Amino acid sequence: MSVPVPVSAVVFDLGGVLTESPLTAFAAYEEEAALPAGFIVGLNSTDPDTNAWARYERRELDEPGFRRAFEAEAAAAGHPLDAARVLAALAGELRPAMVAAVQRLRTAGLPLALLSNNVAPMQRTGRLGELLELFDVVVESSVEGVRKPEPAIYPLALQRLSAAVGREIAPSDCAYLDDLGINLKPARALGMHTIKVVDPATALAELSALTGLDLA
Repeated sequence: MSVPVPVSAVVFDLGGVLTESPLTAFAAYEEEAALPAGFIVGLNSTDPDTNAWARYERRELDEPGFRRAFEAEAAAAGHPLDAARVLAALAGELRPAMVAAVQRLRTAGLPLALLSNNVAPMQRTGRLGELLELFDVVVESSVEGVRKPEPAIYPLALQRLSAAVGREIAPSDCAYLDDLGINLKPARALGMHTIKVVDPATALAELSALTGLDLA
């Protein structure tokens, strides 16, 4: 007798989930530039709805504007930095095991969405473009003008996914994977099954249990 599984759709974050976390690259730059450990994340966590990073992810700032604002925030906090080097840290390598899991879910016919905070619309080229083709919808903060963890972006992703597959997908039908707890909290409050991605293998084991598919 088969055991029913609670999840019939999956929403993925990109950075730190499908790609390597930028936090590793942030730490490497902090060491190189003699910045305090955790300084960049600390800046991003200060005034998180109105700081330079938040405004850039909503496209309220262009790249030159972000660089000026972010460098000014860093200087005001006592440690000047190069914002261009910080942005370069966002280009993490794809995680093969996570990509393989997305492919397995696609083959099994589960509706899939990508929900990403980013600073510019993603290019549909190269390996990233091939990955994006596996998703029914891609929802980007830089396109929508709203970002995680702002509550409005989560139902927006589900509405887009429902429209793409031609049936309603309720929050309780859906798993959501993110590497940041602050981004998971509104999804969980909405009724989604949430998985915090720290170790990809552990996250895939949790997703396997929710979907009934072997994603290891």
